Amino acid sequence: MKKIIQTITLAVAALIFAGCTSNKNASEENQKTEPLKLMSPSELTTLNTSVMLDFPDAIVQTAAFEGLYALDDKDQLIPAVAEAMPEISEDGKTYTIKLREEAIWSNDDPVTAQDFEYAWKKMIDPKNGYVYSFLVRDTILNAEEISDGKKAVDELGVKAIDDHTLEVKLKEAKPYFTSVLAFPTFFPQNQKVVEEYGADYGTSGDKTVYNGPFTVENWGQTDLSWDLKKNEKYWDHENVKSDEIHYEVVKEASTALNLFEDGQLDVATVTGELAKQNQGNPNYHSYPAATMNYIRLNQKRKGKDTPLKNENLRKALALGIDKENLVNNIIADGSTPLYGAITEGFVSNPETGVDFREEAGNLMMYDKDEALKYWELAKKELGDKISLDLMVVDDGSYKKMGESLQGSLTKLFDGLTINVSVLPTETALNLSRDSDYDMFLIYWTPDYQDPISTLGMLKTGNDRNYSNPKFDSLLDDASVKYATDLNKRWATLIAAEKEAIETTAGMIIISQNQQSVLQNEQVKGLNYHTFAAPLTLKNVYKTTK
Repeated sequence: MKKIIQTITLAVAALIFAGCTSNKNASEENQKTEPLKLMSPSELTTLNTSVMLDFPDAIVQTAAFEGLYALDDKDQLIPAVAEAMPEISEDGKTYTIKLREEAIWSNDDPVTAQDFEYAWKKMIDPKNGYVYSFLVRDTILNAEEISDGKKAVDELGVKAIDDHTLEVKLKEAKPYFTSVLAFPTFFPQNQKVVEEYGADYGTSGDKTVYNGPFTVENWGQTDLSWDLKKNEKYWDHENVKSDEIHYEVVKEASTALNLFEDGQLDVATVTGELAKQNQGNPNYHSYPAATMNYIRLNQKRKGKDTPLKNENLRKALALGIDKENLVNNIIADGSTPLYGAITEGFVSNPETGVDFREEAGNLMMYDKDEALKYWELAKKELGDKISLDLMVVDDGSYKKMGESLQGSLTKLFDGLTINVSVLPTETALNLSRDSDYDMFLIYWTPDYQDPISTLGMLKTGNDRNYSNPKFDSLLDDASVKYATDLNKRWATLIAAEKEAIETTAGMIIISQNQQSVLQNEQVKGLNYHTFAAPLTLKNVYKTTK
């Protein structure tokens, strides 16, 4: 998710649910459906795709709007507003994309190439300061210079050739670029409507215009529930399975379980002990995800270095966490310990097909003796008493995880104090963006299908103040020097992960999520995604009894 943000056991582990398939047999097509009752682990903050903040935003925005490409049930890219896959120049730097003429907004305006050009230029305009502008900055020609105030916004490498032809120029070849276009940052915006509502655009369901499968009703900022209604103006509305989906914000697994058993939820996320207890339940399902839980380590706070500027302290903490115990006994929801920033099953070697995690190996496994050695070195440099703040979100089991980490680390390291604060997700994410924290236990799902989507969060200039010239150089080589040499690019990305996670302990990886849910047997078509929005809603539905 800046990352904030992607793929969760609770965070995403929750927003239920999805599917992006469209090939159904005739009997399924003719089945009557009932309104779906789903849950979100935290509030929806905005319908403005430019200011998307978290998983609920990504999921709802992907339901209400549509970009050039979407994901099918196998995480493969398929045309959406685009009528076909892009035409890519021989050097990999120019993409020409044709838009389908039947795509319209819910106010009957056509969806045009200008809508994409407008949205992307607004995204990179430095006066707006949008969180996800880095996705544009990292890929499109002149975006970095525009972001730095050195070039005009109109020089961005995107151009509407005509109403239904978009040309995109990249600063260098990006093998993953098409997958980036499935992320809400790159969705279109209707300039007329955005300017009509001004600062109020996207703050409520009726101050927005839609081009996706659903419209959003009965929602305004701070509301804890909302409805998705089938958008009859959507070009592919005949293949949208649900007429109505009702969402409620449910932050506690015990509450979700009670609501499910009472018939007030059709899909309920369960975690920890509740997940364990329900594994024999016929309604229990566990789905893999590319979301990881990790700890951000901030090296500068309010203009002053934090203790985490010290590499020995970072290594002590990273090596001192018994992930097997934490994940299997505390989280206990089917998630697995993770020993690297790139999750299992997310991306494979382009030549051999070997999974990245398998080829890169395990990094920073629990080692009590090594952890204590680094702790003693850290104390010599920082003093015998070290105090750190640990911020966690109030979704699901994060409080429990934070308290467990607090207990185990302060027990292991004599002289360490950890103060845990539990905050609403939006509040915590805003504090993290302002670098106002020491440690932050949070989740992350890749924005697009490439290791750089995750590794890029540690490139110099990030909000945790980690800066490593060697790591930056490796990422630059993978992005530029080896952009079209896939073997060397792959090896360079493996080296970059090792440099950031093991050699310098830039952040602490905890686990890879499994989505554990109780699911009404009438609910069909649930599919999770490993990048972009964690799940899509176009084809999910509930049959009548």
